[in-house]
Amino acid sequence: MLLRAYQNVSFAMRSVLLRSKLSMTDRVSVQKPEGSEQIHYAEEFMNYIVFDLEWNQSSARQSREYGLPFEILEIGAIKLNKRLKVIDQFQAVIKPQIYHYIHHITTKIIHLTEEELQNGKPFPVAMNEFLTWCGRDFVFCIWGTSDITELQRNMMYYGMDMLADGPLLYCDIQKFFSIAYEDGKKRRALETAVDFLGIEKDHPFHGAYDDAYYTAKVFKRINSYKPRTKRYVSYDVFIAPRTEKDEIEVNFKTYAKYISREFPDKTVAIEDKKVSEMKCYKCGRAATPRIKWFSVNGKHYYCVSYCKRHGFLKGKVRMKKTDDGSIYVVKTTKLVTKEVAQEIAKKQDKLRLQRMEKRRAKKN
Repeated sequence: MLLRAYQNVSFAMRSVLLRSKLSMTDRVSVQKPEGSEQIHYAEEFMNYIVFDLEWNQSSARQSREYGLPFEILEIGAIKLNKRLKVIDQFQAVIKPQIYHYIHHITTKIIHLTEEELQNGKPFPVAMNEFLTWCGRDFVFCIWGTSDITELQRNMMYYGMDMLADGPLLYCDIQKFFSIAYEDGKKRRALETAVDFLGIEKDHPFHGAYDDAYYTAKVFKRINSYKPRTKRYVSYDVFIAPRTEKDEIEVNFKTYAKYISREFPDKTVAIEDKKVSEMKCYKCGRAATPRIKWFSVNGKHYYCVSYCKRHGFLKGKVRMKKTDDGSIYVVKTTKLVTKEVAQEIAKKQDKLRLQRMEKRRAKKN
């Protein structure tokens, strides 16, 4: 099988990856606002690597068999300097090695021919070239959240070193667009953003290089309009924090985020002091519980606490499962109005009534 045949390639890339990993952690700026934990800024990197992937998807059976739902077929990227000026570009077509039949959904979207795919490079070779091209001091930028996860999943499949030993900082330009022009929650298609901003459509869509090209254009436009938007960095958690020391705690202007280490199950996770405690991200003081943690669906938990100085705080915990079945937590804390706090109380009361009715129905 081709999987391990390219492992000798990974030795050449280890130094590149190590340098990248060091730059991604050592170069991150740390600021201490009033009583807060650290905040990471994307501005501290020398270059922005805006990339996009095209992939072929497996059937459900194949996905279970190989552990790889998406096989990458193309990598396209634009390199921007600190001022967001284009300084280089990259494109690589990858020869399929796992799923030789191109899924019907994939054929409708991507524009690669069978001949181009057959003349493509093996994934480890293309990935090695891509990381060498990226250089040392950079941060990844993508449209959405999935490309970095699938990039690392493909790297793991081929036995390559991971991009980082834990959560990987990156810029989600789709999120930036929502923060800059909408409510921060909506997520728009790339072409919708291009149309909204009046960017000229001089390339087709749904090619890795072309989508990276448009993502870079949107990024530049956002930065011109609201340059501080790029402080709202994201973290890819393909590899969760291993220890408490590796956990992520970030304070943004309007909310705080905490990514925990792994726990054996949800009960242990929600009972952990660091997970369950609520602190005001504005002043750092412990907040008084008003509504204790309660679960909506077994995956999402909510609570409300009160800071005497800044008001009501809404806590939200999302339980995430790793590939090996462990649990890690993504907790967000946000200041909310009294009305929002009351709505959460009503939600809790409604859930209690529903559970009581279910118990009565079982007894009858």
